[in-house]
Amino acid sequence: MAVFRAALAAALLFFSHCVLALAQDVTLSSQDGSVEINGDLLGFDGEFYRVNTKFGELTVDGSGVRCDGPGCPSLSDFVAEVSFSGSTAMADVLIPALIEGFSLRNGFQTHRDALGGGNFEYTLREAGGRIAARFSFFVSNTDDGFEDLLNNETDIVLALREIRPAERQRAEALGMGDMTSAAQSRVVALDALVPVVSPDNPVRDITLPQLVGVLTGQISNWQTLGGPDAPITVHLPVAASGLTQAIQDRLLGTGSLAQNVRRHDRLSNLGRRVATDSFAFGITSFSEADPARKLILSGSCGFELQAGRRAIKTEDYPLNAPMFLYLPARRLPKIARDFLSYTRGPGAQIVIRRAGFVDQAAETITLNAQGDRLANAILSGSDEIGLDELNRMVSTLKGHQRLTTSFRFEAGSSRPDAQSRSNIEQLARALEAGAYDTRELLFVGFSDGQGPAAGNRDIALKRAQAVRDAVLATAETANLDRVTLSTDAFGEAMPMACDDSAWGRQVNRRVEVWVR
Repeated sequence: MAVFRAALAAALLFFSHCVLALAQDVTLSSQDGSVEINGDLLGFDGEFYRVNTKFGELTVDGSGVRCDGPGCPSLSDFVAEVSFSGSTAMADVLIPALIEGFSLRNGFQTHRDALGGGNFEYTLREAGGRIAARFSFFVSNTDDGFEDLLNNETDIVLALREIRPAERQRAEALGMGDMTSAAQSRVVALDALVPVVSPDNPVRDITLPQLVGVLTGQISNWQTLGGPDAPITVHLPVAASGLTQAIQDRLLGTGSLAQNVRRHDRLSNLGRRVATDSFAFGITSFSEADPARKLILSGSCGFELQAGRRAIKTEDYPLNAPMFLYLPARRLPKIARDFLSYTRGPGAQIVIRRAGFVDQAAETITLNAQGDRLANAILSGSDEIGLDELNRMVSTLKGHQRLTTSFRFEAGSSRPDAQSRSNIEQLARALEAGAYDTRELLFVGFSDGQGPAAGNRDIALKRAQAVRDAVLATAETANLDRVTLSTDAFGEAMPMACDDSAWGRQVNRRVEVWVR
């Protein structure tokens, strides 16, 4: 597949109006002729040349030089070429919807053409008919997307999982930079892993240990889950899917899946198949679950967590699956940079929501709307917490509203997880735009219930302060005189999940943002 994509990309480049004779000698000369740079042209983005010279790879501003040689592009007829590779789930609906939204906002006319093998291309034309850009999609799975990136065969990876350490190391060794940095990794939309069954199945909830048992084959009969005496048929995406790999990473670790799993190359097919089989069990994405019925995640302490738009935004639902864009440390054409900026803006969040995915726009939740959480805080309260601390929490938060912008941390680490790193960027940009001018943002830390309550509260406060500081460091142009940012912590006073499992403790360790 990678060879086919490379050949197709080469053909597209050859026949476009902005042909770059790659690896062709060029000479870039300053206007007065005093400076010359010789080398092989690696790319041109309409503004800057990228040249491989005897001194290494150089990026040169095209406005200050003259280009001579067979590889020199036409400046007047330049067409930006941008390639995407990776997840079918993202290429089917999400990214095309964002391209259509971006084009509509900027006055481009779009046309979609099939390229064969499920691949396709968007052509963006200006009002006068001139082609401004071609966005080419090479659609397969997350694994192939990263492989294309590492082979320098694509510009942007569409991924349903985070880049793995080996891939990150290879990319860095190839001079592509740190692929986990904010400049090269971004969450474009949110989704979640959800267990699903047929609407006819009487089972309504499942614990995480039971979920793992079904996936590994240790639980093979519905009777074990409170259902009928019938065998469980497990349905999952294909093995190379980023969603399947996220299932492996998040749920199984080094464990192995059962042998009789039925695979689906399209998540929509998986949901429909499970919905029509009373004894089927599947894991799919929140956006593609219908018409199957989503199971509630439950715990031995009685807490229940259900996948929903707000629960996914806040990461209160523990099996979130952010949708990533990864790009190497090289300059993309201006129209591509503009598109990437658009994907983070408010207009794009509306497009994402209408396309059936979970957007990242901050929403507010009133204290009155969180009765279940407060009831759980009372029911699970320990002697160490006491009524005084619960009173202090309610008194402090009264008059505030909770933002859906929350922060959680990688397992065994104080580093924010991928979705939370994206939330830091989102909140920082909102501060820079003045969205919270004249208001107070209260960063509130919570912990799990392991260890002394006083120590947990101290740890939670340090996390709240660290998140606040990270947001401040990112919001470089914000006018901080017009907003108040403060911190507090209530430790284990308001758990979201049972503390008897690693995933439950991770859900409980969080920093929330309350606004007034």
